[in-house]
Amino acid sequence: MTRIVADIPIDAPPSWAVWERRLLDSMNQSVQPFLDHFTREDGEFIWKDEWGGGSPDDYYEPFFNWPLVYLIGGADHMLALAERQWEAVTRQLTRLGTIHKEYGIREDQMHQSESDIFFYHLCLANPTGSKRRERARRFAGFYLNEDPDAINYNAEHRIVLSGLNGSQGAYYAPESEREKQRYAPLGGSMERYSLPFFDLPGIASVQDLGDPENARRMGQALFDRWRRGDTPTNLSITSLVTNAFLLTGEEKYRAWVVEYTDGWVERAKQNDGLLPDNVGLSGQVGEYLDGKWYGGRYGWTFPHGFLTLQKATLDAAANAYLLTRDAEYLQLPRRQMDRILELGEIMDIRDHDMSVSERWTSQFASMGGKYETFLVPYRYGDAGWFDWQPISPVYLVTLWNLSMSDGDWERLERVRLLEAFDWDEVFPFHNKEDSGHEQPWVRYLMGENPAFPDRSLHASHQMVCRRLAQLREDEDVGTLHHIHHWQWANPVSSESLIQLTLGGPQPIYNGGLLHVRLRYFDVRRRRPGLPEDVGALVEKLEARRTVVRLVNLSPTEAREVLIQAGAFGEHRFGSVKYAMRTSEYPGWLGGYEGSYASPPLATEDREVRADNSHLTVTLPPGLEITLDMETERYANEPSYSSPL
Repeated sequence: MTRIVADIPIDAPPSWAVWERRLLDSMNQSVQPFLDHFTREDGEFIWKDEWGGGSPDDYYEPFFNWPLVYLIGGADHMLALAERQWEAVTRQLTRLGTIHKEYGIREDQMHQSESDIFFYHLCLANPTGSKRRERARRFAGFYLNEDPDAINYNAEHRIVLSGLNGSQGAYYAPESEREKQRYAPLGGSMERYSLPFFDLPGIASVQDLGDPENARRMGQALFDRWRRGDTPTNLSITSLVTNAFLLTGEEKYRAWVVEYTDGWVERAKQNDGLLPDNVGLSGQVGEYLDGKWYGGRYGWTFPHGFLTLQKATLDAAANAYLLTRDAEYLQLPRRQMDRILELGEIMDIRDHDMSVSERWTSQFASMGGKYETFLVPYRYGDAGWFDWQPISPVYLVTLWNLSMSDGDWERLERVRLLEAFDWDEVFPFHNKEDSGHEQPWVRYLMGENPAFPDRSLHASHQMVCRRLAQLREDEDVGTLHHIHHWQWANPVSSESLIQLTLGGPQPIYNGGLLHVRLRYFDVRRRRPGLPEDVGALVEKLEARRTVVRLVNLSPTEAREVLIQAGAFGEHRFGSVKYAMRTSEYPGWLGGYEGSYASPPLATEDREVRADNSHLTVTLPPGLEITLDMETERYANEPSYSSPL
């Protein structure tokens, strides 16, 4: 393995490096106050069993990014507490009856995938941790039909058998339940999403569901049309199976991901690039929806449309690409996104009632009194496209990060020029997905937003402090009957650190794995993450090139960092260029002449061949180095295996 020793003295400690370490310290300090406020001594949430379990995702979600911060350089207790909380939540939900064999019983994958990412990140951060492989095999086995009590998949038609699935198999509500069904969303959180179907006589708007008879008819239509068959949100299951492959290397997991993804690729091709959102048990699109390609569970019509579907599509494409190195899989999300963008128009935001308008609050506020910007339709029903909103940067940047293609970058630029807000702007906000700052990050990578590292870290630190202040003011714990209460308060944020240190976007919240250019390991402490006092900044990402700057802020201690190409060792370094000092340093200690000022710095360029997925860098006290690394992407079999 190539070893490089830094010898460039730090002229002025870069503020981004100081703030990276400060942000890590702040988050290290933030997790215990969060736990003290919301959990009992055993780690279970302060929650009354009689209130019921609800959806399991809401219990796991507050901790999903704790392992990510640990593997960047967070303290040991960040991982230890995250592992404790996974066990505690699993124990609590098993008692509440929403989990069986440590996995959801009958969940839609829009929600189940939000639970699963916590487990994936734990596997990545500590693949040899408690029962990791056994659990990963068991969870994936639910979809390979390896558990006779959990039959979820039909290999002949390449379909998951129901939109509700899990550790007890595909769930079909008993026919006897049909007459009891009602859908009455008025006054609740689902009212904003309008109607699931628009073809029921006498029901033209969501307000019509205030009539009990209409609510009954809509509920029965949901029962009849959604009870059986597959939906594209199940593509997020490919991450569950890919996770098992990354832990075990067993070929059957790769084969399942390819087989299931290929089924949806073919259906999308037959539908002009757009995924149909429902497939019956016979394998036919529209089997329970009178032949319509839209109208399925978490599909194009209801409730989120493109918002949810594109996340699952990106998950599956990324997983298949990772496991096969076949970039053609990226055409699945690319074609779907292009179809949506082709429909986009410059519109007045005041004319549109957006179903998730809170996602764009900061962007709209930054438009300087303007109201017209580029909007795309997120949903499709009998009357055509509707629910016009800005396109999320998550989709554009995630695809470009995977492909590094000129075409995907040009798409980003086209959208930027059409939108009315400044992509350089950094907004201090922290949603449950811990994402939304993709635009200023990619502008920085292109050399157009040099202030981004500092501003991003400052905003993240501000939100940590704000969340902790909210905890101190909160008096509702244990009395507020709302399972999102603790989710709103998670003080940990990984997005900025992932972008700056690892060179990648925050993972897709609904089932995404960590697709980044670099990972770090502390050689002395033999654990993942940057060593103490070390800051890292990925300055440039190109299809075959990675530039990263490493700084050791310690004046007394040398640090040794092992750099890995890719989160899973899937990339490979070629030639590595860096500057070496040719001038004297630190100078002779003695006499008067020249002893008061640092000697002038002179350097020369060096180049070595790594030809490996790993290299080590020694950082003596107070020194730094910038590495310009040739990078062959997706050159190796991916794995969670540690290089230490």
